Amino acid sequence: MKKFKLKNERLVFTILIITLFVVFLLYYNLVFSVVLARSSFANEMIKISEKNEQAIFSVQKVLYYSSANAIDNSENQSLKDMSICQYTDISVYLDNISTITELTNENTVKELYIDNIKITSPSEMGIKTLNYKSPLSFGKYKVIEKPENDRIDFNIINTNAENENTDYSKPTFYTDCSNPISLGYLNKDILTNYSVTQDANSVSFNGKVLQQAGVNLEDINYTLNFDIHIVNNLNQKFIYPLKIDIDLNDSNGGIYNGYVYKGQNTSGSQYRFFQES
Repeated sequence: MKKFKLKNERLVFTILIITLFVVFLLYYNLVFSVVLARSSFANEMIKISEKNEQAIFSVQKVLYYSSANAIDNSENQSLKDMSICQYTDISVYLDNISTITELTNENTVKELYIDNIKITSPSEMGIKTLNYKSPLSFGKYKVIEKPENDRIDFNIINTNAENENTDYSKPTFYTDCSNPISLGYLNKDILTNYSVTQDANSVSFNGKVLQQAGVNLEDINYTLNFDIHIVNNLNQKFIYPLKIDIDLNDSNGGIYNGYVYKGQNTSGSQYRFFQES
């Protein structure tokens, strides 16, 4: 029986070391790094959970008023060329004193903005927009323009002196959360070139015009989704993804009667702002 003798033991040893190193790298990448990442993620989630045991900010209530309007584009206001629109004014009230009764740097607002705006509806009827609307115009028709960069930044009022000089035509919010976040939704040009029939000599400039024009409410119901961001005076960041379902109909006729005024129930822990890491 022949015996084989290694000609280069150093080469074999080098190959063995390299092989072991490769095996270690594979183990680290496939096993150890995954375990380490899971552990790090779990620790981070524990920290975030501890921060959110007691909510500093929460949504206290949401009120909305929905109506409609007809814009007469005809000559001599003859009601022969009208654009039908539907609008909703929204007030979002925040609670900042349920866990901290006194005003501190922790429960007062330094920065407030809204982004990730999404409007969903069963149909493509009209041109839909959500933006700030002055609370002085709540319940009244007003043209709403698309927010710049799809984001609504609020000017924060910190003192009574600032309040006296406030321009409410621009997004405004009080540092102590004593006023609501005021928003307006507008769906314009639901119908265009609408003309009053010969049997009628007038038109209703409210929700009744939707019925007169034969607009199916199921086609223009919608859902609003957007994120509310808060930075307090400790520079801590909070976020809440708000969802509002607008149903213009009910058993009594809904907006066909002229307008709808409703409130959304916001009781429960699901309406708390989430403190970001």
